[in-house]
Amino acid sequence: MRLACSPPLVVFFVLGAAAAVAAETPPEKLIGFTPERAAAERRLEQGFDAALDPAELKEWMRRLSARPHHIGSPYGKDNAEFLAGLFRGWGFDTRIEEFRVLFPTPKMRGLEMVAPTVFRAALAEPPLKEDPTSGQTAEQLPVYNAYSIDGDVTGELVYVNYGVPRDYDELDRHGIDVKGKVVLARYGGSWRGIKPKVAAEHGAIGCLIYSDPRDDGFFQGDVYPKGPYRNDTGAQRGSVADMPLYPGDPLTPGVGATPEVAHGVDLSRAKTLTKIPVMPISYGDALPLLNALGGAVAPESWRGALPVTYHLGPGPTRVHLKLAFDWRLVPAYDVIARLAGSERPDEWVIRGNHHDAWVNGAEDPISGLVALLAEAKAVGALHKAGWTPKRTIVYAAWDGEEPGLLGSTEWAEAHDAELRKKAVAYVNSDSNGRGFLQVSGSHTLERFINQVARDVPDPETAVSVAERLRARRLVRGDDDDAREVRKEERKELRERPDLRIGALGSGSDYTPFLQHLGIASLSIGFGGENGNGIYHSIYDSFAHYTRFNDPKFEYGVALARVGGRTVLRLAEADVAPFEFTAFADTLGRYVEEVSRLATDMREKSEEDNRLLRDRTLVLAADPQQTYVPPEARQAVPYVNFAPLQNALERVQQSARAFDRARTAREGRPLSPEAQKALDVILMSAEQALTRPEGLPVRPWFRHQVYAPGFYTGYGVKTLPGVREALEQRDWKRAEEQAVVEARTLEAFAAQIDKATAVIEEG
Repeated sequence: MRLACSPPLVVFFVLGAAAAVAAETPPEKLIGFTPERAAAERRLEQGFDAALDPAELKEWMRRLSARPHHIGSPYGKDNAEFLAGLFRGWGFDTRIEEFRVLFPTPKMRGLEMVAPTVFRAALAEPPLKEDPTSGQTAEQLPVYNAYSIDGDVTGELVYVNYGVPRDYDELDRHGIDVKGKVVLARYGGSWRGIKPKVAAEHGAIGCLIYSDPRDDGFFQGDVYPKGPYRNDTGAQRGSVADMPLYPGDPLTPGVGATPEVAHGVDLSRAKTLTKIPVMPISYGDALPLLNALGGAVAPESWRGALPVTYHLGPGPTRVHLKLAFDWRLVPAYDVIARLAGSERPDEWVIRGNHHDAWVNGAEDPISGLVALLAEAKAVGALHKAGWTPKRTIVYAAWDGEEPGLLGSTEWAEAHDAELRKKAVAYVNSDSNGRGFLQVSGSHTLERFINQVARDVPDPETAVSVAERLRARRLVRGDDDDAREVRKEERKELRERPDLRIGALGSGSDYTPFLQHLGIASLSIGFGGENGNGIYHSIYDSFAHYTRFNDPKFEYGVALARVGGRTVLRLAEADVAPFEFTAFADTLGRYVEEVSRLATDMREKSEEDNRLLRDRTLVLAADPQQTYVPPEARQAVPYVNFAPLQNALERVQQSARAFDRARTAREGRPLSPEAQKALDVILMSAEQALTRPEGLPVRPWFRHQVYAPGFYTGYGVKTLPGVREALEQRDWKRAEEQAVVEARTLEAFAAQIDKATAVIEEG
């Protein structure tokens, strides 16, 4: 094993070596840096790189994923203490913060087909000789969905495809009502918690979710252990809490669930529990249920890859589902490590990744966590060699992410006021793999993260990770969906200096920071070239990861380089490196999208109603099949988007003025006092995009530009107040939210203007 550089060697790199700017980096100075500071930063980063050792990442993964370590487990606590010991050894002021959170585990799980034949589902993943840790049965959480309610139900089965709202519209056309029935949905199409939510809204009494091999199995490639994809016994555990309502401890929304906060297990206060019992199953267990199902043949797009004709039901398949849980509070252990800043200790750069897993979790989350550890060790080595960051750096290893972002949410809620005052930005990672840089986040950091990406080499091609990502998008598009790339997309990809970053919905620990507190956030990782067919199963193991994901841990080091540069540059910049023209440009797209959405809905409603009036829909249907035409759609009025469009123009003007002032100031650094004053304004700019009242129906989500969709879960809804009102055909609320969001954007523009004034006055 090759050891990382010793501190004396790091001193040589930091203080003595000349650092060349990567060829891909544009000639302008880094955001927030004078040329002199930028050169010093590159020397610092060269020393940082010298301390990264892939062999260490591998050994940390072996240790952390050696046993199951879900929240509340003995090895979960052991891992937290191990992590705290590492951080302390590297020179960080480290503590473990404990929270008490609701985490149910199964007491009873049963699923059987009682008609037309009898079949009992295995609900188990067998150990494999090729995977040593898969046999740790006594410590493994069984296959289940956390925050499903208890239940004992029997009913006919209905296949509902992905179980999202539009799928129920299709069932309506077939005259199929799921009221009083159990639905079978396949994973995909939305976050898993949406499936029981929508099923319950339509009157279903139970929900089963299976992994179809078309999406997650042999249709994708060889299955484990021969290949990386999900085998017929693999099943996906996961939370089904209604996280679009609020994440974190279901019993204490908005309040940090510290041990001092007295709360018992009163499930009536847990508003995010499902309304019906829910169980995940393997496609091996789903096959007999589907094979016995009758009714109409499912639409072509609904058909998976199992060797049966996919029918909709209802019946004759009839199932009995029985679930009971141990509803109790368990400890969550957040590991918080601080390196105090020398000049601005009350400005915090926060970097996080969770440490809990559903089982052994080598990929999710340990692959991301070991990259964070490599960063922290390298930063600690720089500090021991004599360097101290300008701002405080906080490394966090969160507990309880898997059940519902428990550790990060409770910590953010417990430190709400302090974080609003001190947090500069939050940088998140989760799983990591081989392939392409994946980055989403606050668009006020888009230009900054592009500069970072231009300075990190891709391990497989030697070009920068930014250049490789640009190539990927030129071939496959922004959404990585293998579609034909439009001509205008390619033109922008070739001409626009920066790559666009995605917006954040939910699904990882950035959510409480960005969408509740209004702290600018980024989420980073690599992937796209490794098969991930073991997600949330017992086969997410060291054996699987080192065979199929990133065997040499080259992309673990690449993630450490991206994360480390992001943290170091945020910590060292003379002024926090926020920029607003990219945000204004992206905001313009969002405003155009909601306006176009209203127009498209109007045109579609008119056409649908015409097809209905003319009996075209009925005449085009097969007379020998059940077809129920839809009800006529309410006409879509012309929604007044003028307040939103005017606010957009205001933001764009302010962003351009800020950019001009910053450019004019190049070569003339601000005074230390002006730098600090500007930092205060820039740090709170993202908070100006929040409202204390939050979004309609879900006040926990305060950000008015980015939020997880009420019916998408992880998927983002931008300008959510307006967009979701339109999607729900609530025209009055859409106009009201347009005004609300316009006022929020005007407040944001005013914050930019304050920053511009400080730069100009200097």
